[in-house]
Amino acid sequence: MSRLFFVRHAQASFLEETYDKLSALGETQARLLGEFWARHKLAFDRVCSGPCVRQKDTATIVAAAYRRTDLPFPDRRVMPEFDEYQGEAVLERSLSALLESDLEIAALHEAFQASSDPQSRRKTFQKLFEAVIGRWVEGQIPSNSVEPWRDFTARVNSGLTTFLSAGAQNERVAIFSSGGPIGLAVQRALDLSSQNALRVSWMAQNSSFSEFLYSADRFTLSSFNSIPHLDDPSLQTYR
Repeated sequence: MSRLFFVRHAQASFLEETYDKLSALGETQARLLGEFWARHKLAFDRVCSGPCVRQKDTATIVAAAYRRTDLPFPDRRVMPEFDEYQGEAVLERSLSALLESDLEIAALHEAFQASSDPQSRRKTFQKLFEAVIGRWVEGQIPSNSVEPWRDFTARVNSGLTTFLSAGAQNERVAIFSSGGPIGLAVQRALDLSSQNALRVSWMAQNSSFSEFLYSADRFTLSSFNSIPHLDDPSLQTYR
C-alpha cells in the first residue's frame, strides 16, 4: 500500500491584517518539520499543496530543509481542491444576524470582545468560530455566496481521488493543506458524520501530519496529528 502524509500548515498570522501568511513561529514549525523528516530520510515521490500562501509556504520551507542536507524533495504541485473552506467569510457575513437571534453566539462574541491578551483572544475566538461554523455545517445559517459545506466536501474528496490515483503503487506522498481537508480525509477513512469531521479538524495542530495508507480500493487512517518535531510545548499551536 501507498502512504499519504497529510500536513496542516504551520501557524498563520492570526488577528493580523493579513491572515494568510506564516507567522515567525509558523516558519520555525515548518522548518522543524522539514529537518525532522530529512533527519529520518523520509523520501517522497510526489508532493502537492493547496493554493493558500500559508499552505504553499509550509511546503516550501520543508523542501528547503531537505535541500540543505542535499536530499531531494519533489517539486510541489498546487491543487485548488485542497483550499480550506471559507470560514472567515462565513463568520463575517453571518455574525450580525446571529448576534440578534442566537444568545449563545452573542455571549461568545461578548467574551471575545472582552478578552485582551493574545492567548485569551485566541481561545475566545476559537469558541466563537467553532459555534458559528458548526451551525453553518448543519445548514442552520445561509452560505451567503460562500461555498457550502457539501460542496467543500465534494471538492476535497475529488482532489484526493485525483491526486492519489495519479501515481504508482507503494508510493509515499504528501499534501500540505489545512484543518478542514484533514478532517474530511479522516471522515473518508472512518466514515464520520459532518460534525465529527469538523471536530477532528479543530484538533489538527499547526505543522502536524496525519498518515493514511491507501490503495485502489482502500483508504485507512494510520496516525493522526503527529508532532514529534515540536517537542517544546511553546512551539505547539492550534491557531
